[in-house]
Amino acid sequence: MSLFYDAGMRFARSLPAEAAHKFGLAAAARGLAPASDPARHAILATNLCGLSLPNPVGLAAGFDKDALVPDAMLRTGFGFVECGTVTPRPQEGNSKPRLFRLTEDKAVINRMGFNNDGLENFADKFAARHGRGGIVGANLGANKDSVDRAQDYIDGLTRLWGLADYFTINISSPNTPGLRDLQGETAMEDLLGRFQEARQNLAGDHKSAPVFLKVSPDLDNSAAERIVQQARLYGISAIIVSNTTISRPDGLKSEHRSEGGGLSGAPLKKRADFMLKEFAAASAGRIPLIGVGGISSGADAYAKIRAGASAVQLYSALVFEGPGLVSQICDDLAARLKADGFKSVTEAVGTT
Repeated sequence: MSLFYDAGMRFARSLPAEAAHKFGLAAAARGLAPASDPARHAILATNLCGLSLPNPVGLAAGFDKDALVPDAMLRTGFGFVECGTVTPRPQEGNSKPRLFRLTEDKAVINRMGFNNDGLENFADKFAARHGRGGIVGANLGANKDSVDRAQDYIDGLTRLWGLADYFTINISSPNTPGLRDLQGETAMEDLLGRFQEARQNLAGDHKSAPVFLKVSPDLDNSAAERIVQQARLYGISAIIVSNTTISRPDGLKSEHRSEGGGLSGAPLKKRADFMLKEFAAASAGRIPLIGVGGISSGADAYAKIRAGASAVQLYSALVFEGPGLVSQICDDLAARLKADGFKSVTEAVGTT
């Protein structure tokens, strides 16, 4: 398996970025990714908003837009997997090329534009795996030409109710014009209020699936307090900090550094870490946080947990390191917790 895997990684790196991504999905679907037990470190088991996770390291949205390989990715060692972003109607996304590897910078720029096969196809994939183990969530978005974007999120919630283990409201992608406007106070109040009402109607007297809110790293520093207040008011279970950035830090070396779209990977880490600390201060433990942005090692994951994240997600580092990275991160994270005298992930959250 190792020889096939190593050869596959070399081949993928020789392909254009989007073709390499499709190759990675196909390889995962055929069981060619290295397998690792996500529960092999008891110290990493944790609870996130009522979800029992074997470890706090999740796969971020964007890798598996159409829910093609969630179980395959769980088998690589992820504690949870987030599929999507899915929109009610299928859409092609932005014109190609729209995905770029910044190899020298260990970064990715994408302007995919929520390309996906639509909600019905997505729901069929979730229905087909219903009853299997593992935590798999759905990242919800809005169609580019939607006249009522809040309704698009409600449509996603309604169609996937009872199928997804949790839902993420993605209003922070920079690649759908105007989408980030939903992070404004008035627009967010309308969206979250309507979403909460729909959720309550679906749940009735039963406990509903957790709902996460994914925010941008490009928010004004003062926005954290307001967003935390609105999230708590409207029953959001956790906040994901953060999505990709439209900023371009100094020192990028790749020839693709000026491409438009969202930047992720190592250069995002500094800004994402800063925003995580802002949200940790604003929330003061009143709402869980999920740290995303620039994670490529156990040290990175541990730093986000110590800064206030109850769990973490990654994606871009897989482009350069492959899916075997997740087991390395879990091994290192477990060792760091034990070395510092923590008996659980929860004990370490927010300790810096």
